[in-house]
Amino acid sequence: MLKYISRPVWILSLVSLFTDTASEMLYPIMPIYLKSIGFSIVLIGILEGFAEALAGLSKGYFGKLSDNSGKRVPFVQLGYSLSAISKPMMALFIFPLWIFFARTIDRFGKGIRTGARDAILSDAATPETKGKIFGFHRGMDTFGAVLGPVIALLYLYYYPQQYQTLFYVAFLPGLLAVFASFLLKDKSNSEPIDKKTPSFFSFLNYWKTSPIEYKKTVIGLLAFAVFNSSDVFLLLKAKQAGLNDTYV
Repeated sequence: MLKYISRPVWILSLVSLFTDTASEMLYPIMPIYLKSIGFSIVLIGILEGFAEALAGLSKGYFGKLSDNSGKRVPFVQLGYSLSAISKPMMALFIFPLWIFFARTIDRFGKGIRTGARDAILSDAATPETKGKIFGFHRGMDTFGAVLGPVIALLYLYYYPQQYQTLFYVAFLPGLLAVFASFLLKDKSNSEPIDKKTPSFFSFLNYWKTSPIEYKKTVIGLLAFAVFNSSDVFLLLKAKQAGLNDTYV
């Protein structure tokens, strides 16, 4: 399978590995850290909901903007850079507005880079190799998702409750991801498709012309997201009933 993995795919796979290592070092302890600096369960839910909603909406906008401009690499580099610098920002100050800002930057970075990154992967694939290439990239991403919590557990075993320092440690793999992203290059013959800047929700127009398979997939993912969000509702109900006072 490795013979199908080109240089851009290797680079993006390593970038995703480093980025997911950094993110997953912090994801398990994020609610505990936020609660330790005074965030309530409701405020944590609002923060994560807003950040994820921004990431979801901005993926469509920046993906279309990348298509129109004919450029991919600048979006990838900016997106991963924002996610990297958000890690130490979370530990620098503990003011609620600052935490909202830092967390939003992280998810905003994800929204900026995702469409352009996937387009680079798609350009590097043929219909016969697309599954192999995206599978390899996802495998490296998942490996980072395993490596991150392992590093965090080892760190917290020797330095319990030193959460703020862990944010600075997570900055290191994030920085490696940024450095790796600067090894990417856009195609020399890439030309703008449309020089006009699209409106933020213009990507929604694709729904009208999209194939039925796409619509079925989106509806399925939306249903999953709605059912998944019910966990938060049940948690809040449990708190109101006095059954639980922690974010799990």
